[in-house]
Amino acid sequence: MGVKFACDFRFLLLLAAGFFIYLQIRLFATQSKYADRLAAAVDSENQCTTQTRRLIDQISMQQGRIVALEEEKKQQDKEYMQMKALVQDLEGKGLQRLTDKSQVHVAAVVIMACNRADYLERTLTSVLKYQSHIAKKYPLFVSQDGSDPSVRKKAMSYDQLTYMQHLDSKPVLTERPGELIAYYKIAQHYKWALDKLFYGHNFSRVIILEDDMEIAPDFFDYFEAAAALMEKDKSIMAVSSWNDNGQKQFVHDPYVLYRSDFFPGLGWMLTRSTWDELSPKWPKAYPYWLHVHSTYWDDWLRLQENHKGRQFVRPEVCRTYNFGEHGSSLGQFFKQYLEPIKLNDVQVDWKSMDLSYLMEDKYKEYFAQILRKAKPISGVDAALKASNIGADVRIQYSDQPDFERVARQFGIFEEWKDGVPRAAYKGVVVFRYNGPNCVFLVGPNSLEQLGI
Repeated sequence: MGVKFACDFRFLLLLAAGFFIYLQIRLFATQSKYADRLAAAVDSENQCTTQTRRLIDQISMQQGRIVALEEEKKQQDKEYMQMKALVQDLEGKGLQRLTDKSQVHVAAVVIMACNRADYLERTLTSVLKYQSHIAKKYPLFVSQDGSDPSVRKKAMSYDQLTYMQHLDSKPVLTERPGELIAYYKIAQHYKWALDKLFYGHNFSRVIILEDDMEIAPDFFDYFEAAAALMEKDKSIMAVSSWNDNGQKQFVHDPYVLYRSDFFPGLGWMLTRSTWDELSPKWPKAYPYWLHVHSTYWDDWLRLQENHKGRQFVRPEVCRTYNFGEHGSSLGQFFKQYLEPIKLNDVQVDWKSMDLSYLMEDKYKEYFAQILRKAKPISGVDAALKASNIGADVRIQYSDQPDFERVARQFGIFEEWKDGVPRAAYKGVVVFRYNGPNCVFLVGPNSLEQLGI
């Protein structure tokens, strides 16, 4: 029995040993899993700590950049204010030197410039050639948009003018995709400069030129005579020195002036009373979606809602020549329409000219009499017929496409703006063909409007 008990006891010991070993194995396995989890947790915590540190470093860097940008903006604002103060000081000194309070000014003359110093020099050479001896009547300004140093240096190298500088105090943004910022900047520059001249310097009239124009010998005499006309007739919104169809082959008589329902631009004069009306609603830039080719402030002026039936005086032979092949308009129409322009070279004595025929109450009948004498011909082979007749002719067109078809035969401007052909009066476009003979393209309602 003792032997049996010993065997049972050993068996129990083996069972207990086996159970103990099993417990140890389980305990080891549990400890291993816990250790793995602990290690993973520690590793995850380390990664999180590293990412947190990186994020903190990035935030610190961004904060540093923000601080740097703020400092840069403060510095730019400071430089802008310093430059503005300097320009105002120079402008004040220049204006004080060039203007005589006892002298009655005909008009201030402003040349709008940006970044073409060579163009500006050519324009100034032309203007000063005829302005210098009458400078007191026509104080000369150069208004620069932006801070191109070569343009500023060129403008300030002339003692005969007052320099103005338009600086953007904040970035210029377009309102629609595809629009050019240049047109926004130009429109803003025009408003700033005209506000400055009319309200800051109290001029009653301003002649606007651009930095790519030469002028005719009688440019200033022409505008002086026109200024007297504008004083008498408030239906004249502006006077221009430009004729859109002023190419050499379409002009003949430097003494002839016309009224037009189409704003010509390119060297023009307006009064303060007109600017009082336009300045508050001046466009940021004329939106291109209103017309396929319209992206400029002058097209806004051509809207009937802005000129309100008022008209413009223009010459047959241009008193300005636009040589600006390179610019914000990318040389649009230059070779076809601008390069062949005839710049007047005759010294017309405008003071002795009777311009009363241009008054609104007389001009309609004056123009109608000329038109009545023209021989009617059809629009088929119009250019050939006009060449063979050897006298003034008139050609009726029915609508815009019909006008464009006839205009294309002669090579004049086909373009319309807000229902008005370029250079038209009461829908009639007149130009010379084969010397002194006139061609009148007559709209569907033109004869009725003129009482013919």
